[in-house]
Amino acid sequence: METLKKKARAVKFDKYGGIDVLHIDEVPVPIPEEDKVLVRVKAAGINPGEAAIRQGYMDKQWPAHFPSGQGSDFAGVIERVGDKVDKFKVGDEVIGFTDDRASQAEYVTVDANHIIRRPSHVSWEQAGALFVVGTTAYAAIRAVGLKKGETLVVSGAAGGVGSIVVQLARNLGARVIGLASKSNHEWITRHGGIPVTYGEGITERIKAAAGGTSSAAGGTAAALGANAAGSRIDAFIDTYGHGYVDIAVALGVKPERIDTIIDFEAAHKHHVKMEGNAEGGKASVLAELANLIDKGRLEIPIARIYNLNDVRDAYQELEKRHTHGKIVLVP
Repeated sequence: METLKKKARAVKFDKYGGIDVLHIDEVPVPIPEEDKVLVRVKAAGINPGEAAIRQGYMDKQWPAHFPSGQGSDFAGVIERVGDKVDKFKVGDEVIGFTDDRASQAEYVTVDANHIIRRPSHVSWEQAGALFVVGTTAYAAIRAVGLKKGETLVVSGAAGGVGSIVVQLARNLGARVIGLASKSNHEWITRHGGIPVTYGEGITERIKAAAGGTSSAAGGTAAALGANAAGSRIDAFIDTYGHGYVDIAVALGVKPERIDTIIDFEAAHKHHVKMEGNAEGGKASVLAELANLIDKGRLEIPIARIYNLNDVRDAYQELEKRHTHGKIVLVP
């Protein structure tokens, strides 16, 4: 591939392992091929799946080819366009995704069909963090066939994917029970959900919340709201793993209305769905989600912003699995 004379920073790793294998390399900036664009990255999200790939846990599904880069999500400004690109021009502000594990860098080259224009009311951080979690949540909602007036339970409801599931479900008019730590209950309540605390006795707390009992999560009856459908739980989306598919089945949710984006062993055991980014990862979906943010109907919570040089610190925080919302890298 033809390259420019200048070089730029990019996250790389040369072998599977922990955060210590991550490093910053100076790499040539490529000249985009005829159907591609070169984007100067303003923000890039990080995701648990990227950590799993780097650790070697996904080597059968998605093997790494070393030296490997990282990242799918990004937002930035177009610096060059290929000869056959006519929908975008230099200077356009865009949101996009790459299938080449390359967005955690100062520059990324992508297919022009993998970007959309950044709406004016979508911040760079939200834009750069949107693709993976947004399209995963979008696909999960559709996988369980959620409808207005139904009751959905979401595990990891304050995390990157879970927080978007909560909002998309509420936008549909569904009733949402969000499983989260106590520190995140206020956010869930503020976004129209019913918070339920993790830990021993969670199944009974979920049942109480589904029945509209005010003690379900230590909240008030007004915060919990009325439940026109009684105590039935119609659907369950698991973004956390660790036995929540088993809980969903025990609660009587039909397997075809359970979706997990993480617990594949339980999914095979109970014949539940495993739909996420692979099903939702399209520019058209990205545009729909960005439009919701622009109109104030969707928020991408940003947990923390790290400089690209501090990528190890960013992943160290991510892998604790206690953040509310997304961690973002900026060059």
